[in-house]
Amino acid sequence: MLLRYFYDEKLAQASYLVGCVATGEALVVDPARNVIPYLREAEKEGLRITHVTETHIHADFVSGSRELAAATGATIYLSDMGDANWKYAYADDPNVILVRDGDSWKVGNIKVEVLHTPGHTPEHIAFMITDTAGADKPMGVFTGDFLFVGDVGRPDLLEEAAGYKGTKEVGARQQFQTVERFKALPDYLQIWPGHGAGSACGKALGAIPSTTLGYEKLFNPAFQFGQESAFVAWLLDGQPEPPKYFAQMKKINKLGPPLINTLPTPMNFDRRTLDDVIEDGGQIFDLRNRGQFISNHVPGTINVPSDNNSFVTYMGWLVDYDRPVYVLLPSIDDERAILRDLRSIGIDYVPGYFSPEVLTHRTQALPVITAKELARRLPQNGITIVDVRGKAEYAEKHIVGARLIPLGYLPDNLDSLDKDGTIVTHCASGYRSQIAASLLQAAGFENVLTLNEGTECWSKFLPTESGVVLERVVA
Repeated sequence: MLLRYFYDEKLAQASYLVGCVATGEALVVDPARNVIPYLREAEKEGLRITHVTETHIHADFVSGSRELAAATGATIYLSDMGDANWKYAYADDPNVILVRDGDSWKVGNIKVEVLHTPGHTPEHIAFMITDTAGADKPMGVFTGDFLFVGDVGRPDLLEEAAGYKGTKEVGARQQFQTVERFKALPDYLQIWPGHGAGSACGKALGAIPSTTLGYEKLFNPAFQFGQESAFVAWLLDGQPEPPKYFAQMKKINKLGPPLINTLPTPMNFDRRTLDDVIEDGGQIFDLRNRGQFISNHVPGTINVPSDNNSFVTYMGWLVDYDRPVYVLLPSIDDERAILRDLRSIGIDYVPGYFSPEVLTHRTQALPVITAKELARRLPQNGITIVDVRGKAEYAEKHIVGARLIPLGYLPDNLDSLDKDGTIVTHCASGYRSQIAASLLQAAGFENVLTLNEGTECWSKFLPTESGVVLERVVA
């Protein structure tokens, strides 16, 4: 048996290729939309991708199952364990086979057994792998978003991101039962999870790529509970804000993503088109780095630097999926990689892009303030500090008097801010605060500054406190 691991740093997402060397057949588990790495690896190892599967209807990236099947002719195996709301709309395609708990199939000599693992989502399944050429017991489990290194999948996304009220506690109770089921499985099983540290699908994911079930039984907090009620309370507490685009991903993956070769090819537009788009109220994202945007940008554009692993997450937070998306590239050479990143979260409506050469006239700077200068000016009236971090970060430590509006919720809370006053945005490093400042500036706020320094600086010069979030923002 051959096992290959693929990891997308920007999505903190893992996928796998499992091959039977004897027969040349291969299975891909939870493929990303960019399927080229799987095709190249299979070719290198002399394998044919004959089977494709996924653990659930993903919420954080566009699945590549249909894309890979179209490229290879592989059969797609999908969960049939969800209720009517969580069934795949393309399940009647001739190359799709629906599977349920206890079902199995073979990829050459490799047996794949389905385990229903609800909790993160109702339809979630895992895949237990046995290499029957040399063993009669399973080697490991592809656990998807059920079991991670040091954590389990959050159960609140259906309610918090997709709007299905009353589902998070049900999901938490299902997750408890799934954990109990895994407690009975052998300790030696390897665990191959669907995400690592940085993913919003849990609250404390480990950074190593795999683990064993025995290790998780000893050290994963989810395995330390004997009572369901205590487990539910622990699991639901402290989950990070779910990115709003998760609802869009659920929709896309449920319906079936369009194939990439059916999408229009973006055009290289000139400055006149850029001005026209801004005049028409269109959305243009400047993807250059922070320093470049601070010194020189076109009014009306929003800065989301693409040189950060959080790039796709915040693009998903801020874009309006119902309108065309235009991007200003760091370099014309970045077009292919940027387009691939955008398509990984379903930003498919990209008519065109702009190169930095369009920055020839009518540009402006983004004002920056240091923590030391803010401390000097803070006693003055009319300064509002907007903290754009998450609620857990805010509760741990924040500037006294700062108003919490997590970055992803800022577009929905513009009306609550005073356009006539001075607004200072800040976060933990300066990355999110600069995005926020550019968003406010593009929305017509004239007196905006970004605190372009991290926690260490503002903690030194400004008074801080800890505590819970009292004000609720529009989500």
